[in-house]
Amino acid sequence: MTSKQRSTLPELVESCRPQPPAKPNLLKTLLTIQQALGHVPVAAIHQVAHALGATDADVAGVLSYYQDLRTEPPGRHVIRVCMGESCMANHCPRVLRAVQVYLSDGAGQTAVGARFTLEKVYCVGNCALSPTVVVDQDVYGRVEPAQIPSLMEPYR
Repeated sequence: MTSKQRSTLPELVESCRPQPPAKPNLLKTLLTIQQALGHVPVAAIHQVAHALGATDADVAGVLSYYQDLRTEPPGRHVIRVCMGESCMANHCPRVLRAVQVYLSDGAGQTAVGARFTLEKVYCVGNCALSPTVVVDQDVYGRVEPAQIPSLMEPYR
């Protein structure tokens, strides 16, 4: 965790502390931290737990349960390949493999140079146009493996 993150973290946690009688919302707090820092540093688990009156296990449990929460900084661009039922029926594993080959990296890893982070997701709500790839906020439907190089070129 950088010194800037160390100085910002207490302010972020404090901004999420509920006013009594409301109960602490771990998910909201972790999302707030991730929005500000780009990720939730593992070193922040104890600080969040202490500030919100939870256990380290409670915080770590929420952090590991929600797929959108990350403990490592993402690449400049986040690529999500949908692995939902409709996308699976339309051969999304081939699309995922094409992205992995293009990036020379595996899902869940940040590519060299922190340019790309590849993630598998389980439904982006674009089922009628499956298989779907989402790059940052851009949604691409009916993606064929051969399209991956041209689809990724604008993000290089």
